[in-house]
Amino acid sequence: MAWAGLRNKTAVLRLGWSLGLVLAALASLPAARPQDPPATSATPSLTLAEKEEFLHNAKIVSQHNLSQGVTNSRRATLDDGKMQHDAHIQTVNISKQSFQTSHGTELNFRDTYKYNVAGYELAKLLALDMVPPSVERKVGGTSSAVTWWVDNKQFDELDRVKQNVQPPNLDSWNKQMYVVRVFDQLVYNTDRNLGNLVIDKSWNIWMIDHTRAFRTSKNLENVKNLVQCDRNLLAKMRGLDKEQLKEHLGSCLTGSEIDALLARRDKIVKFFDGEIAKKGEGAVLYDLASVRK
Repeated sequence: MAWAGLRNKTAVLRLGWSLGLVLAALASLPAARPQDPPATSATPSLTLAEKEEFLHNAKIVSQHNLSQGVTNSRRATLDDGKMQHDAHIQTVNISKQSFQTSHGTELNFRDTYKYNVAGYELAKLLALDMVPPSVERKVGGTSSAVTWWVDNKQFDELDRVKQNVQPPNLDSWNKQMYVVRVFDQLVYNTDRNLGNLVIDKSWNIWMIDHTRAFRTSKNLENVKNLVQCDRNLLAKMRGLDKEQLKEHLGSCLTGSEIDALLARRDKIVKFFDGEIAKKGEGAVLYDLASVRK
C-alpha cells in the first residue's frame, strides 16, 4: 500500500511538472496584437478590377480605429453579399504652407488620402504588383481612400525587425526592396517607414500608405537608394508620358505634381542607364516576376 501511494504521488508530481512545461511554453508565445483582429473570410481569386469594384460598392459592416500611424486611419470589414474582406480607410487631407516633419521644415506640405489612390494607379501603369488596390469613395459622407487589406498578412516590417525574423530567401527579399526604393524615389515618398511595408505569408512585400508622397520636387530624395532595378519596371517607367498620367492620375494629382514625377522619372532612368553602361545589364537589371510568389 505504501508503494502504491508513493507511485501515485510520483505520477501527480510528473503530471504537475508536465503541465508546468506546457503553461510555460504557452506563456512564451507572442501575444496577439489587439489592432489586428482575426482575418476575414477566405478571399476568392479576384482580378484587380473586381477588387476595385468591391472596394467601391461593398457595404461597410464594421470599422475601428488603428493605433498605428498619425492619420487616424481605420480598419473596416466590407460585405457585398457574396464575400467579406477588410479594407484600410484613410480620410486625411491636409495642406499647409509649411510643416515641421522629422526631416525638417517642409514647404507646401500635403498629407492626403488621394495619394494612396495615385500610388495604386501609378503601380498599375508600371505593372507593379506591390501596391494593393485603393479607390476613392465616400465613407460616412467623407471622401476617403479605401484600400484592400493585404491578404495573408504575416507581419509588417516593424514587427519582423522587432522579432528578428530573417527572410527565408535573401535574394528575393533584396530584389523586392530594390523595387521599393525605386518606387519611393519616383513618387518622392517622405514617409516610408517600417510600419507601412507589409509582408504576406509568401514573403511578398507590399507598399501601403502613400499619403505623404508625390512632392513637387524635381530632384530625387536620395539617389544612393538606387541600387538595382527590375527590368520590366525600368521599361514601364520609360514609357510614362504626361497625357497618360493625366488620364489615370489627374483626379488625384495636380499638373505640378505630375511634372515633378516625370522629372524624377527622367533622373531615375538616366541613373540606371549610366549604371548599365558602366557595369553591364546583368549587374543592374533583374526580373522581379521570378522572385515574387
